[in-house]
Order: sequence, then structure tokens, then C-alpha cells
Amino acid sequence: MKTEISRTNSIIAWVIAGLLTALYLFSASGKLFLHPEQMEGLKLGDWRVIIGLGEITSALLFLFPKTNKYGTLLLSSYMGGAIIIHMTSALSIVMPSVVLILVWVVAYLRNPELFKI
Repeated sequence: MKTEISRTNSIIAWVIAGLLTALYLFSASGKLFLHPEQMEGLKLGDWRVIIGLGEITSALLFLFPKTNKYGTLLLSSYMGGAIIIHMTSALSIVMPSVVLILVWVVAYLRNPELFKI
């Protein structure tokens, strides 16, 4: 059963999804090219390419409506891992938590049937 979403919700979802995708692409570029030493500090230097490519793939899957469900699942897992890394490194979990909440807001706006019991 497909639930119709309003035009306003659709526009809000596209704007937030676009901003989140830009954020993830910027973050991935930092891991891959700009600041690889930050990953070394978190003891993830050997994994930075895999993490960066996974972030790009997940963000692009999240952006497009046909693959949004898969992107939501992958980004939720990714952000859960980011929250754990922040917790174990004594860093603030506010930013990854807010980003995770925004991912789920977009998921709800685009696919309200995901949240029906």
C-alpha cells in the first residue's frame, strides 16, 4: 500500500535529502582526500577508503526515491557506527545524532508506510 505524500512534504524531503547528501559527500571527500589524518587519530586509517566509498554509495542511494529505503538503512547503520566511535573517543555525539534524526525524518516524509505497524 503506497501512501501519497503532499507536495510540501515532498519538497521538504528533497531539500533535506539534498543537504544531507552534500554533507555526506563533503565528509567522504575529507576522509579520502583532504584530512586522512583525522581517521588515523580515530584508529581507522586503514579503513578510510572503504568508509569513504561506503559513505558516498549510501548517500547516493539515499538521495534518489527509488533507492531511498536502502540508503536509509545504510546511513542509519553508518551513523550508528559514528555515534559509537564518538562515544569511545570521548567526542560529542550531538552532530551524528542530529544527522541520524534528519535521515529518519526524510525517510518518514518520503516513505510513511515504513513506520506503519
